[in-house]
Amino acid sequence: MAGPAHVSRVRFLYKRLLVLHRFLPIDLRALGDQYVKDEFRRHKSASPENVTSFMIEWESYRETLQTQVLQAAGGQLSSVKFGSPLQEDKLGNFQSDQIGQLYELMLESTKSSRQFDIQEDGK
Repeated sequence: MAGPAHVSRVRFLYKRLLVLHRFLPIDLRALGDQYVKDEFRRHKSASPENVTSFMIEWESYRETLQTQVLQAAGGQLSSVKFGSPLQEDKLGNFQSDQIGQLYELMLESTKSSRQFDIQEDGK
């Protein structure tokens, strides 16, 4: 069983990611929020070695997103591209179901007509 320090660290990361998603375009926020919730739920009972790589990758995502959000807040919004390319060496570590999940995520994020029909408040 995970200790209280680990649980606290996971909970902090989870909440921080959802806060950072508030700064994404509305359709990306909806997609990102659902993805984070699903992934964290899916890994509740993961093995210690999987938890270690899971936390490393999500911390890396948090750092990247936080940097991009700060750039956007600094007035460079039009030049900010959220996300980063997936490195080929990391792709080799994925299992077949993860490759399928990544493909589905790519399809959803590049659709011209998104699954989420969300409008910001007041629009």
